[in-house]
Amino acid sequence: MLTNFSEIKKILSQSKTIAVVGLSPKQNRPSYDVARYLMDAGYTIIPVNPGQSEILGQKCYASLLEIPLKVDVVDIFRRPEEVGPVVDQAVEIGAKVVWMQEGIVNEPAAAVARAAGLTVIMDRCLKVDHATFA
Repeated sequence: MLTNFSEIKKILSQSKTIAVVGLSPKQNRPSYDVARYLMDAGYTIIPVNPGQSEILGQKCYASLLEIPLKVDVVDIFRRPEEVGPVVDQAVEIGAKVVWMQEGIVNEPAAAVARAAGLTVIMDRCLKVDHATFA
């Protein structure tokens, strides 16, 4: 797992567009709180949730493959066993970073991402790291 704090700082400073996979429209959910925080911090947030058409005032996509913009970071709020297909899509769209939120670890998916040249962060909260390092 990546715990190189200078690498995290670099990701946070160089990334502009973050796709949040599993973003909930419910304000009491961690994914909503993190995405709203990141929007307020100036990032472009792209919700990915097949059951929604819009979250946080942003068009919501059913999958990463539908997003028409370049994505820097794929922030994943899914159970560990559901991460593999998300990572496959992140590789396919040319994302730079796969970020698995706190409590999410999937070593086989991480190996796929690393083999494709993506940076992988697991079991860390993007909001907490931004508040700490940015």
